Amino acid sequence: MDLDARITRRQRRSTDAALITDFEPLSPVAHITEPSDRGPAFERLLDHFSPAFDGALPPNAYLHGPPGAGKSAVVSALFARLARHATGDAVIHTSTRAGTPQPSTPASAMPAFVYVDRRTATTPFAFSHAVLDALVSESVPTHGVSTAAIRDRLADAVAAHPTGVVVAVDHTTTAAPVAELLTALPDRARWLAVGRSEPSDAALTAHTDRDLRIDAYQRQTLVGVVTTRASLALGQHAFTQQHARRIAAWSDGNAHDALAALAVAAHAADSAGRSRLTDADIEAGVQDVPRGGVVLGRPLAVSDAKQRVLAALLDTDATHGSVTEAADAVTATPGVSLSQSTVTRLLYELSGDGIVERVRATTTDSAGRPPSRVAVRFAPTAFRRLRARA
Repeated sequence: MDLDARITRRQRRSTDAALITDFEPLSPVAHITEPSDRGPAFERLLDHFSPAFDGALPPNAYLHGPPGAGKSAVVSALFARLARHATGDAVIHTSTRAGTPQPSTPASAMPAFVYVDRRTATTPFAFSHAVLDALVSESVPTHGVSTAAIRDRLADAVAAHPTGVVVAVDHTTTAAPVAELLTALPDRARWLAVGRSEPSDAALTAHTDRDLRIDAYQRQTLVGVVTTRASLALGQHAFTQQHARRIAAWSDGNAHDALAALAVAAHAADSAGRSRLTDADIEAGVQDVPRGGVVLGRPLAVSDAKQRVLAALLDTDATHGSVTEAADAVTATPGVSLSQSTVTRLLYELSGDGIVERVRATTTDSAGRPPSRVAVRFAPTAFRRLRARA
């Protein structure tokens, strides 16, 4: 652990008696600088990117693994470091397999490295804009310019780089459109796609030279991840190894779900004014996180209007009514400021994205199709807390 983090945490404890001294490490959508126990994954990716250290472009690749395996944490951390190295903003050393430090390739000879979150770059325009914005120093317009114009500027920016560009595209949940985006990148661009689908099920692997995998966390490793996050976020003696083992056993290798449960448990204890988490808090945490749900980054990445609809769904308990009743309840909620027809449309869009689901009732009191109710597919308490912090 970073010594500065230890000192800062103790400073917080000396001035703040609250259970939660820093909520950020509890967030399952926040990635720490160096993810725990993912050294082999970093090594495999560095092996793949080894041509970059000689001033060449690596081949296209697809990184896959189950939900909560740490794919985003590893890739975002690695690309942040590689981007710094490529611009000369970091002291660069590479290591031989014998462990002897060697001077690395000069920054000017390395390709540029760009990380794009597909959840926030959902259109061809947004995707090209995100890559271009990372490559140029000047402001890139978001209005009054066409996708074709942005792509032309991107092609010029990539061509101007002496050794090209490597783009990581995270959260490739829809394979075909992503494949179209990636294959439309300029010639001197290479990419790493990151997703959950097995290579045989991912259309974009027709354009890759290599498949890489990150497996789910082993239980004991996940205990360490949960304990580390708790130590960074909570007061002294607030959390026990027994609690960490309970969360790790329940989450079945999914670090996102484990951290979401931890965040909800800490929120429950904090709301009750306790200085330590109890077994009941841990149970409240695991009960709040739906099995097979979506990661919290999904609802937190949608438009403000959709987030207001989701928040109103939770606040009004409208998830227990039909779609029509839910839309009526949301529309009547202060601060939503949307028409009933707009709310209905947004609910259907959220359902199509898998963020909420329409559950068909088993019986009906009248003829015709039985009504459906709306249920969210994410941890509601964690969503509320994270949205309030945004």
